[in-house]
Amino acid sequence: MAKSNFTPEQKANIAQEYLDGLGSSSQIATKYGINAYTVRRWAQKYTEQGISAFSVLNRNTTYSADFKMSCVELYVQGKMSMDQIVAKYNISSNSVLRSWILLYNANRKLKDYNPKKEVYMAEARRKTTIEERREIVEYCLNHNCDYKETASIYDVSYNQVYSWVKKYNKNGERGLLDKRGHHKTDDEVDELEKLRRENLRLKHQLEEKDMVVELLKKVKEFERK
Repeated sequence: MAKSNFTPEQKANIAQEYLDGLGSSSQIATKYGINAYTVRRWAQKYTEQGISAFSVLNRNTTYSADFKMSCVELYVQGKMSMDQIVAKYNISSNSVLRSWILLYNANRKLKDYNPKKEVYMAEARRKTTIEERREIVEYCLNHNCDYKETASIYDVSYNQVYSWVKKYNKNGERGLLDKRGHHKTDDEVDELEKLRRENLRLKHQLEEKDMVVELLKKVKEFERK
């Protein structure tokens, strides 16, 4: 069963199964085809709000600057853990709260979340971890592939969300790995790139050959002396 197809009742039952100690988060996650973090997050939400935590009507889709600041202060003052804040105030995920904390620590202003905000072209793409990308994709899939809302909530671009979801659907979590800096093999590139590489290899071989010839010349000159 895909994560996006779980009903509120099924999520509540999975959460209760974990809370009752009928298995570890990893065991229960394997049983239902989800990840262990999702099991723990559902259990925390269920503890705080009951089955209503999984209702579409209970979804928190607007975050004011004051709301963000109050959540950040609860965390930095040590009054509540990140998991507790996310569960109690129905924030979409830890990554969302973490992004607010990072902005706060960087002395950047927390802004109201506007669902109509244009996110198709982000000013700058912030770095994300594999865990964040997994959460972002999961949120998007669980909310009818609303790329724009997901991008706004997680402070990433529309294109990033679209690309991650597409890669996840094709290759699973392996598709979410950051391959920047990864050198592709010849089998992974197109014909034009293969030709470019072959040309570069031949050039290097010719340069090496010329160097050998020059070296031999110098050796012969030295022997004549």
